[in-house]
Amino acid sequence: METETAEPKKPRMSTRNRLLFLLTGWLIVLMPFLFWWNTWFGRNLSDQQLTEYLHDDKKPRHIQQALVQIGERISHGDKRVGQWYPDALRLATYPVEEVRNTDAWVMGQDTSGTGFHEALLKMLNDPSLTVRGNAALSLVRFGDATGKPQILELLHTQTIVAPGNGTISDTGVAGSAVRGGGVVAKLTVGDRAAEELRSPITGRIRSISTAKGAHVVAGQEVATIAPDTEQVWEALRALYLIGQTEDIAAVTPYERELPDISDRVRQQATETEAAIKAREK
Repeated sequence: METETAEPKKPRMSTRNRLLFLLTGWLIVLMPFLFWWNTWFGRNLSDQQLTEYLHDDKKPRHIQQALVQIGERISHGDKRVGQWYPDALRLATYPVEEVRNTDAWVMGQDTSGTGFHEALLKMLNDPSLTVRGNAALSLVRFGDATGKPQILELLHTQTIVAPGNGTISDTGVAGSAVRGGGVVAKLTVGDRAAEELRSPITGRIRSISTAKGAHVVAGQEVATIAPDTEQVWEALRALYLIGQTEDIAAVTPYERELPDISDRVRQQATETEAAIKAREK
């Protein structure tokens, strides 16, 4: 008669390992949440937090988040928001471009803000094309068309040129999206580290003019960047209000049925041209 052999017992996970396993699983869930919680601009800030964030020079994104919340409070008619207007004026010259860009948008939300109009006029000379454009768009809310040249600039393809003689060591791909400040190509000069050539705007790489390994001279075209759809749409909306006959030439290219021009932009371009012609009659 055969005797049954007992199955070997499976080793049990120790309490320590079980706790480590549970902790790891918890962190996998928690870390993305914490990242989202700390970077999402929609999270409401208390008055105290908003003030602290506006002065958090170590984390410019905190400053941006606070500015976005100021803009939202303005749109909701919060009368207390004026206490942070001096900070908005101060941040108009902040060294981080993204902060100035957001600040220009915020100041356009309240045309009664003391000093906002004057600050926006000064921002038309900002070194950043995007900041200049946002300042110009905000000025339209004040009934001020001074920034029209900067608005027209938002519609134009931007050219990236080589800052000096050297060899193109890397390039982006034509047709790919690129963020403002994103690297489009790299230029190597001798034994020095490659210099990054960055896009001045958010948009799409329209063309790469030089191949990897090609030698270029200072001022030579390296790439062109087509503006982002949202940027174009905002510029066309502004020209709907302040555009003149001579501006139609910058508008009509966006009326064409091309794959990279959305229906919304095409419709806005058509309406903008019609509004300009009606205004000039």
